[in-house]
Amino acid sequence: MDDLNGTAADAPRSVCWAATWNPHHPHTGLEHVLVTAGTADSVLLAIDDDGTPFRLAYRLEWDVQRRLRRADLDARRGSQARVLSLRIDDAGHWTGADGARLAHLDGCLDIDIWPTPLTNSFPLWRSPLRIGERREFRMAWVCAPDLTVDVRRQAYTKLDERLYRFESLDGTGFEASLPVDEDGFVLDYPGLFRRVLLPGTA
Repeated sequence: MDDLNGTAADAPRSVCWAATWNPHHPHTGLEHVLVTAGTADSVLLAIDDDGTPFRLAYRLEWDVQRRLRRADLDARRGSQARVLSLRIDDAGHWTGADGARLAHLDGCLDIDIWPTPLTNSFPLWRSPLRIGERREFRMAWVCAPDLTVDVRRQAYTKLDERLYRFESLDGTGFEASLPVDEDGFVLDYPGLFRRVLLPGTA
């Protein structure tokens, strides 16, 4: 679909990605996410850089404008267990599950969770771009399995109807070209993730 806003993820979707980012364990790891109109439930299994397997489960909820409202994450790595819960109100204020303000996240409209390409879809759903248009975003960046959260600036440029350039604006110079399907889900994130196409999908 050329215009992702108002169409992406309206119908229930089952999406899988294989992890390719660990050079010592290439193609060892899988995420399975169930996406409906307003929610995403995911379980991800991968191997950390030091060779330790970990599991990440998360649930996201957003409103009809594709604005994130709630994120609940649970990560397990060896005997270590961590949880993170985030809430976002209409004014863009972020709090923990206990209601404590997370003022450093104010102004972030989206969440970016490592390691999943699902959250790359949120800026594309909420902010349709014209071909050649570039837009910058302030993201709440969550890193698993430790579940730390800080602010990262990123940019997306629409290169073609289903192709975007992603830029990390944190000083690393990291860029990637991301092909997406008709609903804005990433098909291939070079060196990091690749979609596992299920029967009846393209």
